[in-house]
Amino acid sequence: MKEQEEELTGKAYDSRLMKRLLQFIRPYKIQMALALLFLVIFAFCELLGPYLIKIAIDSKIATGDMHGLLIITLIFLLVLIIQFIVNYMYQYLTQWLGQHIMYDIRNQIFTHVLKLPLSFFNKNPVGRLVTRLTNDVEALNEMLSSGLVAIFGDLVVLIGIVIVMLNLNWQLALITFAIMPFIFYASWLFRVKVRDSFRKVRLRIARINSFLQENISGMSIVQLFLREKKNYKHFDELNKSHLDAHLETIRYFAIFFPAIELLSSVALALILWYGGFRIYNQTLTIGVVVAFIQYAQRFFQPIRDLSDKYNIMQAAMASSERIFILLDSPEQQNTLKEPTALKAVTGKIEFKNVTFSYNGDEQVLKNISFTVHPGEKVAIVGATGSGKTTLTNLITRMYELQQGQIMIDDVDIAAIPVNNLRKMVGMVQQDNFIFADSIHDNITLGNDDITPDKVAAAARNVNAHHFINKLPDRFDYTLFQRGGNISVGQKQLVAFARALAYDPHILIMDEATSSVDTETELWIRDATNKLMTGRTAIIIAHRLSTIQNVDKIIVLHKGEIREMGAHAELLKKRGIYYRLYRLQFKNTE
Repeated sequence: MKEQEEELTGKAYDSRLMKRLLQFIRPYKIQMALALLFLVIFAFCELLGPYLIKIAIDSKIATGDMHGLLIITLIFLLVLIIQFIVNYMYQYLTQWLGQHIMYDIRNQIFTHVLKLPLSFFNKNPVGRLVTRLTNDVEALNEMLSSGLVAIFGDLVVLIGIVIVMLNLNWQLALITFAIMPFIFYASWLFRVKVRDSFRKVRLRIARINSFLQENISGMSIVQLFLREKKNYKHFDELNKSHLDAHLETIRYFAIFFPAIELLSSVALALILWYGGFRIYNQTLTIGVVVAFIQYAQRFFQPIRDLSDKYNIMQAAMASSERIFILLDSPEQQNTLKEPTALKAVTGKIEFKNVTFSYNGDEQVLKNISFTVHPGEKVAIVGATGSGKTTLTNLITRMYELQQGQIMIDDVDIAAIPVNNLRKMVGMVQQDNFIFADSIHDNITLGNDDITPDKVAAAARNVNAHHFINKLPDRFDYTLFQRGGNISVGQKQLVAFARALAYDPHILIMDEATSSVDTETELWIRDATNKLMTGRTAIIIAHRLSTIQNVDKIIVLHKGEIREMGAHAELLKKRGIYYRLYRLQFKNTE
């Protein structure tokens, strides 16, 4: 989804989108049918009321039939009671429908988002995705609860009123309808103007959400570099732009509805003038004129509603189009070839002529080939941007290869189901995400197969138990979002315990000790020595002192393998690794 997609204006009705929306309505077709039935009964009661008043005036009051007037009054009261009951049922059912369908849509969107490849999130701001799940879904709820069914009801009422008015007196009906061209023009002009205003509102709220998400996530940098005033100024501009767009819609509504009221009042005045003239000439009864006035009032109300519903439908169509663009985004493919599930994993990894680019232009990895034998410990070093992290992300298929192959136990990972592949690989990253949950749940991540005993054992093995046992609720201690109430080193230990608890066959540590203090690094180093025993391990580190005892070191430079060998062997070559080592050695002197 590109930024321009926020500009979608949408049609008031799009059959293609409506067919897809009906998929969400179909499970609730019985409730929808009941809502329509209640609406039809309500519309019938609306039409019946003025006609009963006409009968009461012309047939009962005019003739002095008080008994008949009492019966008509009781019937009128019964109609009002029925109208109240069916209106309550209709309102409840439509709101119930809207909430349940909104619940289903949000679940489907979130389930789909969980399956999207990592490359999707690199291109789409989090704030925009949040807008899809909140504002856009809410627009669909408004259509379902206040738009779609109500439009049908307004049309039924309009058609019924037209038929009744023509039957009562076609001359008065034509006088009433003479105002319609002016109403249609005002409605058309209103729809055109307010459509652009609504588009601006939707675009600006998406920008506000994106900006808020970015600033709240990066609040430490904002405060550290004293960007509060500058960021506030930017937010004020976005917020002011959103305010102006909303005020623009308010202006159009403030003009349109009084204009419709004025035109309807003109119609009522014409009915009174012509009807009074006909009553004076004794060619029309008072009851007919009174009924006409009431029908005219009911006639203009659906017209006002339809103009409002038009905007609801248009906003819903635009929102549904953006939602379906998200739902149509291709998910992470389970396998690219004939699936092959690995069971007895030895941990052999082989890269064969792997070339990769994020954007299709600049190659991050170029013709990478190497083999990691089962149980080997291999370190990957190189300058920032050399492709180290990209290489490890390709092993877990966070990104799909463009050229070459990656094999695990001589099976192409493109043929291994993603779930099967990621179960065999454990990873400790540079910036490990901590959820707002207990330490226990941050280690298990909801995996019920990992028992509390396994969690405790994993914490002991990575020396995390030293700080966990000092916390008030130990493993039940609730962490803040991103682990704000524990130190960076403690977050790293939790992430290490997480990787250990899943007992992977292959372990990847991406700068696993780059953000911890010396004591914590010693704890992690001790834990890694235990953890790597019997496992294939790939270690990415800038601290070359931590990888001197590995079996093999791969030196990446500008996406290419420039050197490969053991620590002592690479030092003898006096190449890139030697220069990196000497540079770090001098810095520690």
